[in-house]
Formats: sequence, C-alpha cells, structure tokens
Amino acid sequence: MDKQAEIAAYWNSYVKEHPDTADKYDSAWAFGDSPRLADELLALVLAGTKTGTASNYELYALRELVVPFAGGHSVLLDGEGVPRAIIETVRVDIVPFDEVSAEFAYSEGEDNRSLESWRYNHELYFTRENKAYGRSFDPHMPVVCETFRVVDVRGQSE
Repeated sequence: MDKQAEIAAYWNSYVKEHPDTADKYDSAWAFGDSPRLADELLALVLAGTKTGTASNYELYALRELVVPFAGGHSVLLDGEGVPRAIIETVRVDIVPFDEVSAEFAYSEGEDNRSLESWRYNHELYFTRENKAYGRSFDPHMPVVCETFRVVDVRGQSE
C-alpha cells in the first residue's frame, strides 16, 4: 500500500468510529524539516509532552495550504511518512514571532521548554525554511501557534 493510500485508510477507519469528524479533515503532515526531527517531535506528542506547534504563516499561501483551524483533524506522520496518530486542533492564534508567549513555548515540549530556547531553535528552523523560498527570517513574522490534542494513536484502542 502506498503512503497516500495508507493515510486515507487510517483516516477512513477513524471516521468510521467517529462519524461526526467526517468533514473535519485538515491534512496529513510530519513535524519539522527532516525525518529525524519528525520522529523526535512525534515522540513528544505521543508521550503527551507536546501539545502545541508553530508554523510560518506566510508559507501557507506559498505552499497553497490551508491554515490550521479549530476543530480540524490532522493525521500525524512519522519521519518515513507513515501515519501514526490523529490530532484535533483546539486553538489557533497568529502572532508575531517576537510576541509568542512563554506559555505557548512550553506547550511545544521541546528542549527545556523555555521561551528563550523556543526562540533560539525556532529562529534557526524558520531561517532554514525561509531560505528555501528565497526569504529571510524576520522577528516580526506572523507565526501560527496551534494547540492540539491527540484523539487517536494508530494501533491503540481507546
């Protein structure tokens, strides 16, 4: 089974058990920009440590993607593109990078969970990401701060 078919099969099996979510599919994606980072961050989600994620708002339009929305459900992929879990977005705030709160930084569950660490690591990440589009990092750039909850882990019963 190819990856897209595997994602669709996982989502369809979830919807069969939760028919009220049929129209709430957002997307399927992996964290970060490498298989290693995807797996590390997914592990934090599965451990219950990571309940938030940040993304570059301006790249949604460039990539022709829809901004996450409250109530939306996403299939989380591991570093190999295999579906591992489904999350429900519970809140979305779009704020300038330099105004992201310490509370949100903590929810990301990464490093020591401090705002300083969040800013340092996310500046590096957003700089890499922007470079691919011929853009540079801007401390005032809008960031999508998405808060989520895990609603299903593949292979585990509720």
